[in-house]
Amino acid sequence: MPVVVAIHGGEPRVLGEDFAGTAAMSRRWVEVVEGGRAVAVDRDSEALAYRGEDARIERVVGDVMACDAPCDVVFVGNFSIGYWHTRAALVAYLRHARRRLEGSGAGSPGVFICDTYGGEGTFILGEVHREHWIGEGEHAGSRVRYTWEQREADPLTGMVTDVLHFRVVSGAGVVEAEFEDAFVYEWRLWSPPELRDAMEEAGFTSTEVYNKHPDAIDDEGRAYLNQVTDPDELDESFIVFVVGRV
Repeated sequence: MPVVVAIHGGEPRVLGEDFAGTAAMSRRWVEVVEGGRAVAVDRDSEALAYRGEDARIERVVGDVMACDAPCDVVFVGNFSIGYWHTRAALVAYLRHARRRLEGSGAGSPGVFICDTYGGEGTFILGEVHREHWIGEGEHAGSRVRYTWEQREADPLTGMVTDVLHFRVVSGAGVVEAEFEDAFVYEWRLWSPPELRDAMEEAGFTSTEVYNKHPDAIDDEGRAYLNQVTDPDELDESFIVFVVGRV
């Protein structure tokens, strides 16, 4: 969250989280940003309701293109920008997002932020595994094995199919639950230059690229980031924020 505020460069108060899912970013936003509010939009009413109500978060069930609520930042995470499969649809959405940012009246330019991945392994099939320990609740002491699988990838069209799997293993090594194909995403993988070109066509005054993680965070939690200007700053496989400024 400090990363998003740092990229904005001002004092944003209202977050627009599109394709929000469980609105995790919105919940974190209102916890960290003093006086912060959020508008979380997603078609899945069950996902949006997962963590209950919060007066500081407006949950909108429906199409992101139908939400006109003004905001200081529009954030699209989890590679959800790939839900737009054609350039025409992508540019139309970016124009819509820019209009929301122009209407915020916050006194400082708004920013659009989305993430994407790339690098030498972009269209290679395979799996990546990570483990996370559960610290409390019914499964405290267990670990969750998270698997990201790239199942299909077409470098000629940019279309990929990415799948998430989860396995819960007890401290004794017993598999307590397994969720194969928990989430299946079929999307267009937009590269950073493609996204920047589309943002410029949509009317953003400038575009930038930032590494997913800040260069530094101080003792007060403030994030410091440098714009990526040299390809040598990127890893062989990378995740970046692509930013458009109003």
